[in-house]
Order: sequence, then C-alpha cells, then structure tokens
Amino acid sequence: MSLANRQTRARELFVRRRWGDAFAELSAAHRERQLDVEDLERLAAAAYMVGRDDECEDAWTAAHREWLHRGEPERAARCAFWHGLELFFRGDLAPATGWVARGGRIVEDRGESIEQAWFRMLTALPLLFEGDAAVHPVFVEAAELAQRVGDADATTFAQLCQGYALILQGRTTNGMVLLDEVMVSVTADEVSPMLAGLAYCQVIALCQSVFDLRRAKEWTEALTRWCDSQPDLVPFRGNCLVHRCEIFQLQGAWRDARDEAERACESLAGPPAWDTLGSAYYQLAEIQRLRGELAEAEESYRNASLAGRQPEPGMSLLRLAQGRIDLALPATRRVLEEAQDPIARARLLPAYVEIMLEADDGQAARAAADELARIAAEFDAPYLHALAGHASGAVLLAGGDPRAALTQLRTAERLWRDLEAPHQEARVRLVIGVACRELGDTASAELEFQAARGVLEELGAGPDLERLARLAGSFRPGGLSRRESEVLTLVSQGKTNRAIAAELVISEKTVARHVSNIFTKLELSSRAEATAYAFKHGLAR
Repeated sequence: MSLANRQTRARELFVRRRWGDAFAELSAAHRERQLDVEDLERLAAAAYMVGRDDECEDAWTAAHREWLHRGEPERAARCAFWHGLELFFRGDLAPATGWVARGGRIVEDRGESIEQAWFRMLTALPLLFEGDAAVHPVFVEAAELAQRVGDADATTFAQLCQGYALILQGRTTNGMVLLDEVMVSVTADEVSPMLAGLAYCQVIALCQSVFDLRRAKEWTEALTRWCDSQPDLVPFRGNCLVHRCEIFQLQGAWRDARDEAERACESLAGPPAWDTLGSAYYQLAEIQRLRGELAEAEESYRNASLAGRQPEPGMSLLRLAQGRIDLALPATRRVLEEAQDPIARARLLPAYVEIMLEADDGQAARAAADELARIAAEFDAPYLHALAGHASGAVLLAGGDPRAALTQLRTAERLWRDLEAPHQEARVRLVIGVACRELGDTASAELEFQAARGVLEELGAGPDLERLARLAGSFRPGGLSRRESEVLTLVSQGKTNRAIAAELVISEKTVARHVSNIFTKLELSSRAEATAYAFKHGLAR
C-alpha cells in the first residue's frame, strides 16, 4: 500500500473510532517510518484506546520530540500533558508528574497560553485527588481561558475538576450542575475520545460518591452506549462494567450483575492491570454473598484486597452470614474508626448497625443509626434516607418500640420502591413484618413476609431467605427480643450466665441484663419460673 493510501486509511479508521484497525495501520506505517508528527499523536491516542500502554508512551515521546525538533514547543508541551493525563488516571503518579513538569518547563516563559492553563490544571490535579478543594480557583481560571480561546477539551476538563472541587467543599448541587454541563459536551461529541472516557468514569464515580443514584444510572447507561459503539475500546470498558454491575445489583438484576462483574475482572486484570480491578472483584463478591455463595465470595473479597480495594463492609457481612460474628465485630469496628469523612462512614454505617444488632449491642447500633440519619439529612439523597430509615427502624424494633419502628421502616420501604431497589425493599418489608407481629397484627405480618419471600426467592437471596424463615417462624411471646428468647432457652437448659455468655459470644454482664429484662417482661421472679415459662411456650429445647 502506498504511503498516501495508508495514511488516508489510517486517518479514516481513526475518525470512525475503529481503534484496533487504526492502531494496526498506524503502527505498520510507524515501523516503516512513514508517519508525520500529527499521525504520531493519532497513534498514541489509538494505542491508549486499545490498552497498548508501551506503544502509547513510545508514540507520545516520539511526537513530543518531533515537535521540539520542528521548533513548536507548545505542541510538544501538549503531547507531554496528554501523556501525563493518561498516566494520572491510570494511577502512575510519579511518571505523570514528570511529564507534566517537562511540559511546564517548555512553556513557562511564553506568556499566557492554553498550554500554561493545562500545566496549572495538571499540577493541581494530584492535590484534588487527595481531597484538597482549595485548588478550585485554578480550574475556574483555566476554564475562563479555555472558553476564550475555544478549546473544548480544556474547557471540559476544567469544568470536570471544578465540579469535583465543589463536591469536596460540600457544594454538591453546584458541583452537579457543572458535571451535567460536562456531560452535555461529552454526549454531543465535542471533546476528544480519551477525554470523553475519562469524563464518563469520573462523573459516574462522583455521582455515586454523593449517592446521586439517578444521575449515576443515567450516565452509566450513556457510557454503555458509548463503549458499545467502539468495540475495540479497552481502558474504559472495565470501568463501564463495574458501574453497570452496581446499577444491576441495585435493580435486582443479579445474574446480569454477576456476568458484568466477571467480565470486568477479566477485562481489568490486564496486562496492564487497572486500578479499578479491586472494585470489580468487590462487586463480584457482593453478588456472591447476597446469593449465598459464601466460599466464592470470600475468595473474591480476598482478590479485591490483593488488588488494593478495602474489602469492607462486605467481608464483615460475609462473616456474619457465616456465623462468625467474633470476626465481624472487630473488623467492622476498626474500619469505622478509620473512616473520617461522612461519605466513607455512610457506606459503612448500615453494615455496622446490622452487625451490632446481631451482637446485641443496642447502644452502639443506636448511635450508628443516629449518625447515619444526620449524614442523610446533610446530603439529602433518597438513597441515604432509605438506608437511614431502615437502620433506625431496626434499632427501634430491637429496643422494643415496634410502633415507632414502623414509621421509619415505611418511609424506607417507599424510598426503596422509588429507587427501584427490590432487594432492599424486600429486606425492609421483612422487618416490617416482625414489627407488625409484635404489635399483634399477625395478618399484616404474614402479608409482609409473603411479599418479601416472593422477591427474595426470585433474586435467589439465600441468606435473606434463611433469615426470613427464622423470623417468620419464630413467634416470641411476652415481647421478648430475639436475643432474650435465646437466653431464655438456655436458662431453661439449666445453664449459668457464664455458660450462656460463652455460647452466645457475649459478656456475662450482658447476659445478666437480658435475664433481668426477661424477668421484668414476663413478670417472673426466679430461673425456675423462667424454665417453666419456656417449656409452656415452646421456647425450651
């Protein structure tokens, strides 16, 4: 093929975003030293889009040197910045910083330019990643300059980082408005493909970070269409699969969620291995845990940890499902103590409440539920309000106030229904059934249990079905809590408080408190009377 024909074909393939074919043609021409400098930039971009990192770096380096040789430092600096940007989002911070510094040194004495705006933005980017919202003015100034000169890529990137900084400042509404504007530019195909992919992934991650599930769902669907239109795409496809898995899980499409998570693990495993591999393994583990595939889930959580993703709170919930509350308790306490910002704590608190209630630590569960309610009020996101209502209702129920619990639980049920989250809705209805039963409304309780059972069976939620069977089939007379019923059963076997504490893995002091509560609720005065009561009401074994 002649040089002119090869260049024409390669450029057509590039414009049509047939990245694999474009990369093959451009690579062949480069091996024969037939590429001009602009085609070297196309080769670098195509190599990035098909996940060929070494070839991408070689092409950017070659283009950078050629522009310098031609006496065009601004174009040389732009190559350095693009390569640095790719490295930043791949997690290679040291080489990224080096390339940004090289580009900045080239243009430092050349007056105000869009290249200097890129230099300032990329210098501020690591600080933004570390949570430093004070860099916000850098991106405001860069956006103003980019809009004056009509640079769509720089404008979009500056707005993306502005939105990020505003969210860090707690100005979520303003930040989301900017992110919506970013996505208008992206979906209108006004920016380069590489920047479009980075924007998709970053915007979706930010939406999820503030629990804006509506936006996360909409942009995930848009990202899916964008990826599907470019079959050879590699860097963003794994991220897309992880986001799709999260949405599918929420919507109850668990088989699809598992398939997407498995594909994401395969896609992100490399080479090269992507920094979101841990998130893919974590999502796979979550689906496996919910379906009762506990051994498989444990392996996936471990893989997530090896890939750099904290496996909590999923691992502690897995331990709870395995009956290993002795392992779940210290782990969930540790991670909550380590979490500092409200968003991170909000992701841990629902599991913490569930585990504390199982451990019969009502005081800790109540404090965590109250904190979750405060965070929900601060962010005012339906997803957080649903989590908080579920947690508060469960705590009130465990504390012996089913009527107040129902108020919280009904609100959570409505919110989960609005969010189209059938699993979460079913779990709330299960607790509503228990509250109705404790108020003496057994007919309504059975309806709630039946509704929950239908959804959980359709999902294949094994552990939740087992929990439903325990709760729906165990009427506890006298207003006893689940733990009090367990203690009464062991008392009826003649066991001492010390022996009961050892069997239930709780303190002897806690056992004594339960025994006192049992005597008060049932109007008993001795362990002998308690034993007789247990036999009479079917609580003795």
